[in-house]
Amino acid sequence: MLEPPRYALIGAGSRSATYLDALVGKYRQFAKLVGLCDPSPTRLAWHNQRLANEHQCPPVPTYSPNDFDRMIRERKPNAVIVTVPDYLHHDYIIRAMQAGCDVICEKPLTIDGAKLRAIFDAMNRTGRKLQVTLNARYMPEMMAVRRVILEGRIGTPMAADLSWVLDTSHGADFFRRWHREKDKSGGLLVHKASHHFDLVNWFLGSYPSRVFAMGDLKFYGREAAAGRGESYSYDRYTGAPQAANDPFAIRLDQDEQTRNLYLDAERDSGYVRDRNVFGSGITIEDTIALTARYRSGVILSYSLIAFSPWEGLRLSISGTKGRVELYARYGAHVLTGSDAERREASQTIRRLTVFPMFGLPQKTDIGEDKGGHGGADPAILNDLFSPDPGADLLGARSTVWDAAASVLVGIAANESIASGRPVDCDEILRIPDAH
Repeated sequence: MLEPPRYALIGAGSRSATYLDALVGKYRQFAKLVGLCDPSPTRLAWHNQRLANEHQCPPVPTYSPNDFDRMIRERKPNAVIVTVPDYLHHDYIIRAMQAGCDVICEKPLTIDGAKLRAIFDAMNRTGRKLQVTLNARYMPEMMAVRRVILEGRIGTPMAADLSWVLDTSHGADFFRRWHREKDKSGGLLVHKASHHFDLVNWFLGSYPSRVFAMGDLKFYGREAAAGRGESYSYDRYTGAPQAANDPFAIRLDQDEQTRNLYLDAERDSGYVRDRNVFGSGITIEDTIALTARYRSGVILSYSLIAFSPWEGLRLSISGTKGRVELYARYGAHVLTGSDAERREASQTIRRLTVFPMFGLPQKTDIGEDKGGHGGADPAILNDLFSPDPGADLLGARSTVWDAAASVLVGIAANESIASGRPVDCDEILRIPDAH
């Protein structure tokens, strides 16, 4: 019997657990985890202990980033899984490919045009494969929208509008972490909205050609807070008595995972996970609006707010035969009222309606969430690691060109915000029409 593919992983933060648990759990007979790499020995030790306790997994050899190339030589993985901070994705993708490995990369693919082009240059030189985990496509409501369009119920798409809001729990978290620095994450336009743009690209069956954007830091950050007459004496939340009643506070010592992955790991990683969202040093936007024109001629209007009381989206796509509308509320950051009232205010609501031209509205079934990220995580893991992932009737399995297009809108939007002018996507990276 042939040995299953060998995998090494670099970047042992919280997102890495999704892949580690899959490799040593459900897919252990189809895959072999052979190496772990991270700056923090504390974090690596915790993962090994957790995998032993939960999956009876023997210790996985561990390495520091300085020994990444040695890990590949010694452990001989077929593929490397990259879950490091976004601005480092290109470096480890390229080094893994040059060492003869395929790559699985957590989204977003990268954060700017130079890094994007360097990745594709490495792919062309080495012939290695790259997969990016665009898992939002597998959410039941997104699959339902895709099905409506493929069935021709709205005809040919002509215009799209997507408004996405992040609540003051989830949205604020991007302003506590390394994501708050644009040169680390590309801002929300790349790190978060790459999911959103990939969905629109997928729904429309087209790629963007031109982008114009505006964005500001209006709510988070020291300057915005001072404009409202607010001031804060603490740079972080954990261990700060003054933050006891701060609704934006998180405390890394009150949860086993965050304590082990972040608080205890600070001594060897230097990374502080719970910065004050109203502190200094934030260089990303929390309020964004853009317009994009697609190769197909569709015009997209998009907005993102990162400080909403509730979390969710409103999507509409208008075509030659009608219109499809999706409303989804995934929760709300509610701190007042009874337990029952908070649960009701925070419950998930999803509605999908098709409006035929000259016909009555048609409510459309969405289906149930099953697993992390609304069922998206189990589906993407099945595609990555199962030897027989099954049929892909809706075309949800993304290509590396899809991954490039998902960040291309955000990269172009960042350039547009900086210049005040529209940006042509082909000037950043030309994606073939047929791929």
